[in-house]
Amino acid sequence: MRNYENLVIVKPTFTAEEIQASIKAIEETITSNGGEIATTDSMGMRKLAYPIDKNERGYYHVIYYSIAPSAISEIERRFRINEDILRFVTIKYDTNREIAAWNHLVQKAEKKAAAPVKEEAPVAETPAVEEAPVTEAPAVETPVVEEAAAE
Repeated sequence: MRNYENLVIVKPTFTAEEIQASIKAIEETITSNGGEIATTDSMGMRKLAYPIDKNERGYYHVIYYSIAPSAISEIERRFRINEDILRFVTIKYDTNREIAAWNHLVQKAEKKAAAPVKEEAPVAETPAVEEAPVTEAPAVETPVVEEAAAE
């Protein structure tokens, strides 16, 4: 079994529940082909570098898993068929250095998932300030100077 990382970009037009259902379907594709998911990292909604299918934004999700190399072609085939996915990339970690980097990324993603989620403080409503009516400044006429044509 080899270590892999998949970054998928899901369409931004979905609701939060539909995005999570799409991510669960992607993870199910990996596990149904014999993969073991180490961890996942939800990167959230981000702006794309360029529009893809008229979408300016996308929901980024990274999945770290181990699987037999023969199953990758089937997983990528299913990703291509899935219309919910704008783009995906599969990264293989093969050498000892790459495997150490993969382990580090998995630990980092697990720490991020275990950290408490910061909630944004509610914005205190400020009382509406009535604005004074804007008065227009009187128009100032500028004299037009006509130049005499030199003969």
